[in-house]
Amino acid sequence: MDKPLAFITFAFVLFGLIFTYSSSAFDSISYFQRQVLFDILGIASALFLWQFYDKLQKLWIFKPIHLMYVTWLLLTIVLFTKPIANVHRWIDLGVFNLQPSEIAKVTLVIYVADYLSTVQGKLSKNWMLMIKPLVVTAITLGLILIARDFGTPALMTVVIGAMLFAAGAKIKHLAVPVLIALPVAVQQLLFVPYRRERLFSFLNPEADPGGIGYQLTQSFMAVGSGGWFGKGLGNSELKLEYLPAAHTDFIFSIMCEEVGLFGAAVLLAFFCWLLVRGISLARVARNNFNSLLIFGLTITICVQAFINMAMAIGLMPTKGIALPFFSYGGSSVIMTLVMMGILLNMAASDSAPKTPLREDFTHYKTRNR
Repeated sequence: MDKPLAFITFAFVLFGLIFTYSSSAFDSISYFQRQVLFDILGIASALFLWQFYDKLQKLWIFKPIHLMYVTWLLLTIVLFTKPIANVHRWIDLGVFNLQPSEIAKVTLVIYVADYLSTVQGKLSKNWMLMIKPLVVTAITLGLILIARDFGTPALMTVVIGAMLFAAGAKIKHLAVPVLIALPVAVQQLLFVPYRRERLFSFLNPEADPGGIGYQLTQSFMAVGSGGWFGKGLGNSELKLEYLPAAHTDFIFSIMCEEVGLFGAAVLLAFFCWLLVRGISLARVARNNFNSLLIFGLTITICVQAFINMAMAIGLMPTKGIALPFFSYGGSSVIMTLVMMGILLNMAASDSAPKTPLREDFTHYKTRNR
């Protein structure tokens, strides 16, 4: 087991449980107990995948394109489910609500990594090789967008673009799909009323602090009132029904209030550590698929975390983006730990030697020549 990845995972799970309990205002025990269950299921999945993911890849159902078929089926089914908070994002399984878009994050990265591993080194010469993964990505993100989820498609657009670039695609070639997708993004931001209101409130939340700017204003108050070292665990005042979604989308704001700037900096440092460790493992992976999969899963987790934190402090418009490991929710927690299990398996199967940076870079250039 890769010790840095294992330690980061353990630390995130432990402190995620602590802050789930601490950020829940009036039903802390219930949320904590359910989050413990989700973490147990996620850890069990991670340990299983750490041992057997490389073997599961040989099974028919785990072929990347078959995973995408299953993902598309789930994303289609969810469109016909009963809406929750006016959106179609969850399938009620009785025990908990399954969110197919969380599964799509993992399966899409696996598919794109598998495809790009077969054409790596050719993308810079033949841009048409990008068409197939872009079509699969467009179908997947389009289904998620129909379910009125804009945050996940925005996140995965960044992730898939980064994977294409890492595989050798030129920036001028990546600009073409971006320009094609731009009108869709503009339409969703400016012509969907509640998204347009969120965008304008982000630009000037003080204009309507009691209305559309209320959530962001309360988040600012939580972050700012924490000072250097916070008010102490459990002592948040803004979680007392002042800040909506305090234990989910805005849990970072409550963390800043309770542990201050110092605690927030430690959290940010841990996500940066995960990012650096993942990229280091991707650089020395034994084959292109392992390299791209490690890279894709790592930036999926880390970019999502950075977006959530940026949203809480007003650097980005508010969106329903969870903070990995910390935000309350079954599908998000379980699938994040699934990603960590796959990363641990890739790291173990590669048995990456601790070589100097110069040797790592030489190995990287040779592999991608």
